[in-house]
Amino acid sequence: MNKRSTNRWVYAITGVLILVFAGLIYAWSVLSSPIASEFSQWSKGSMSLAFTMAMSFFCLGGLAAGLVAGRIRERYIFWASALFFLVGFLLVSGMNSIGQLYLGFGIMAGLGAGFSYNTVMGSVTKWFPDKKGLISGELLMGFGIGSFIIGKVYTAFLSSMSWRQEFRIMGIVVFAVIVCGSFIVRKPNEEEQKAFAVADTSAKGYTVKSKDGDEFTTLEMIRKGSFWLYFVWAVLLSAAALALIAQASGIVVESASDLNPGTIATIVGLISVFNGIGRVIFGGLYDRLGQKKTMLLNNGLYLLSVLITMAGLSTKSLPIVVAGFIFFGLSYGGVTPTNSAFIMDFFGVKNYPVNFSIINLNLLLASFGGTIAGVIYDKQGSYLSIFIIMIVAIVIATLCTLLIKRPAKK
Repeated sequence: MNKRSTNRWVYAITGVLILVFAGLIYAWSVLSSPIASEFSQWSKGSMSLAFTMAMSFFCLGGLAAGLVAGRIRERYIFWASALFFLVGFLLVSGMNSIGQLYLGFGIMAGLGAGFSYNTVMGSVTKWFPDKKGLISGELLMGFGIGSFIIGKVYTAFLSSMSWRQEFRIMGIVVFAVIVCGSFIVRKPNEEEQKAFAVADTSAKGYTVKSKDGDEFTTLEMIRKGSFWLYFVWAVLLSAAALALIAQASGIVVESASDLNPGTIATIVGLISVFNGIGRVIFGGLYDRLGQKKTMLLNNGLYLLSVLITMAGLSTKSLPIVVAGFIFFGLSYGGVTPTNSAFIMDFFGVKNYPVNFSIINLNLLLASFGGTIAGVIYDKQGSYLSIFIIMIVAIVIATLCTLLIKRPAKK
């Protein structure tokens, strides 16, 4: 491996580390448990809204970072991200009202995650024009698995300190990691990017599909039917996964009520672990199988995960529920690297930071999956209707997949 290749993997490793900590917003199901115990008057729906807001402002933060990318240095965007996390988590640690939770976790932490997410993806992926699916999956593995790591550490220390103390410590640690990473991560210049494209396009198993002239501006992209079909696909599958993530702890308790908090956190964390694994797997599959086969495979895995989890709940079988969570993690893991690879593959690299942030706006709609699931459970006291809605969403997503065609540049 030559020096240039070694350097680009340094950026990749640093990017993964930043995303591990930025991805802690996905640990909401575990982070919120002691908060819900202290504020028992808050309903599941109102608590889930904090997660919905975090996902929404994650999208807005990503969009803002994409819009300023190229105008200011990546370092400054990372610093803003770190500050959002620090202020947000300190605010939550001292909160006395649900409004403070919404502001600290829903808005501030959501913006912080979006800033880091888009900046890492927009910078590091440009070092790998030959492996757009694989590098997307590896980076996003960090974002997905972060919630498991943070969740386990958070639960482990609850016996020795309060959740308020832990939120203060997490805010400081995340701030430090992102600031340190900001001094390493950068995007390649045009000469470096072209050098990797030329040197590595012949690597076994990888091809660069984008050709000269395949670059689309954001306005050109959003006028294409293929973009909107994909956008709907991403909304539906992300909403299904976020609905499960928001209610995962409750599903585990319903299938086995005698588990301790640490065991519940471990089981819920399996979604994150296999989400991370799924991101690498599907990122690599995109490079090898292409867009349509990868998306269809993902749709099928989603359906299988829903059916397995339903079977586990109906039989009160924890092992079957665990299997359902594993397949859910793998299937949700397929969405995010496909988002990244699809945007580069269909619409080019030049405008990727903004175009990628636009496709990630699907989470503004998908994030309501968690809130809706909470409201449905509050009204019915059952998860059955939630899973039926998921199945309908998967069927529609499959139709969208079949209709997507590669856009032509006029």
